[in-house]
This record gives sequence, C-alpha cells and structure tokens, in this order.
Amino acid sequence: MHVVTHTQEARRAAILEILRSEVVTSQAALGTLLAGRKLGANQATLSRDLTALGVAKGPGGYTLPGPGGTSSDPSARLLSAARQYLESAVSAQNQVVLRTPPGGAAPLAAAIDGAADARVLGTIAGDDTILLVTRSSATASKVAAWLAEVAS
Repeated sequence: MHVVTHTQEARRAAILEILRSEVVTSQAALGTLLAGRKLGANQATLSRDLTALGVAKGPGGYTLPGPGGTSSDPSARLLSAARQYLESAVSAQNQVVLRTPPGGAAPLAAAIDGAADARVLGTIAGDDTILLVTRSSATASKVAAWLAEVAS
C-alpha cells in the first residue's frame, strides 16, 4: 500500500504551481526549482511525481493535463495525451504503430498503459514511435482507428 506523506503532497503541489507559472524543460531544472523551495527530490521521485500528476513532456517542456491541472482518470489522461502527441496510427497484423513528435512516445505509451484497455496487450515506446500490441488484426484496426479519431 502506498502512503502519501505531507512532504509528498507539498512537493506535488509545488510542482503544479511551478509548471503553471513557468516553462520547465527537464527534471534537473524542476529539481533545482524545488530545491529552492526546500522540497528537493531525486530523479526517481520526480519521475513518480510527474507520472502521478499526469504531467507530460513535450517538445516545449512539461505540460499539465487538461485546463485544471491533474486528472486522476486514466481515460481522460489517454484522451489528453492522444490529442497532444498522436500524429498517426497504422495497424499491421495484431500491432499498431503510433507516431508522435520527438519526446511524445513515452507519455502517450504511459497513458495507454495506464488506461488498462483490455484490447491492448502492451506498448513499447521509443522517442517518437510506439509499438502497441493487441490480440488480433481486427482489434489492432479498431484501436488504430479509435486513437486516430480521438487525436483529430
């Protein structure tokens, strides 16, 4: 069982405040800004915080999900990530190849995995490409069409 501490709550609130007010392009920069607030954390902790908050990293830096900040709904995170990052979705057999801008594959794959869609067996993400595996060719075609529709 994961326990949320007051320090973790304060750090995550500070992360949201920082990302709402300035452009942050790396975890190192975010760590420095947090250390200035006496809320320093190592890279692994920052990575967990960013994932828990639904923060995505795009070409211009870190972005918050949706207009109000965090979204704990995995489906909402997937929709937001698909709209933000997905450039194309092409099915091939029981697989779907997803293209994103550079740096967009990891946050989109994390959103897909987090949504726990039973049609998706798993994803493998590079920098700008995701390989999504489904159980069948028909399912791959449906998932590719659905993701492309969501992104447009």
